[in-house]
Amino acid sequence: MDILDPAVERYLEGLAASDDEPVLLEMEELARRNGFPIIGRLCGRVLEVLGLTVGAKRIFELGSGFGYSGYWWSRVTGPDGEIHLSDGDPANESKAMDFLERAGLAEPITYHVGDAVEELASVPGEFDIIYCDIDKGGYPDAWSASRERIRPGGLFICDNTLWSGRVTGESDEADVRSGWTEAIVEMTRAIEDDPAWRSIIVPIRDGVLVAVKSHRRR
Repeated sequence: MDILDPAVERYLEGLAASDDEPVLLEMEELARRNGFPIIGRLCGRVLEVLGLTVGAKRIFELGSGFGYSGYWWSRVTGPDGEIHLSDGDPANESKAMDFLERAGLAEPITYHVGDAVEELASVPGEFDIIYCDIDKGGYPDAWSASRERIRPGGLFICDNTLWSGRVTGESDEADVRSGWTEAIVEMTRAIEDDPAWRSIIVPIRDGVLVAVKSHRRR
């Protein structure tokens, strides 16, 4: 299912072409060649704008792959920030740090290899932003682990929350067996029902949920 009209998406991607930089293009080509899921240019722009809006300096990312979204976060914090990336595959760590070092964006990055939720628990303190892009079945646990770790006015951001439209009830048999759509909906409704949070799904790419920790309860 196309979330955006393809012509509209091409227009937006054309505007984002101003970000063309050699390392970013190399990362995008690696993802295309290997069929590796990255957030893409438009979602990267959303992350960067949101991070700059809240003045984020301390960010934790659950599920980082080879550092594509970390590229955008590092543009937000600058070298004096603190960004924690996490992934279960040590090969992704080496690729990420190589890309980010060559882009001049590695200085604020610490890369954790292991279960993302467990790695979050190992790092003390509050964050300005926690970003979630792990296996979708882990979304409810990711939210539970994150909701008390974000400062008032900070953000919980989560990718793939429209899940190619399957959240509307059009899941295929394989997806039903995996339980991933059910987990995405469970997390989304838990955030919506939490009086300390306000949320919206931005309907670009595969749906980006953005939730802000309110200074006052509904």
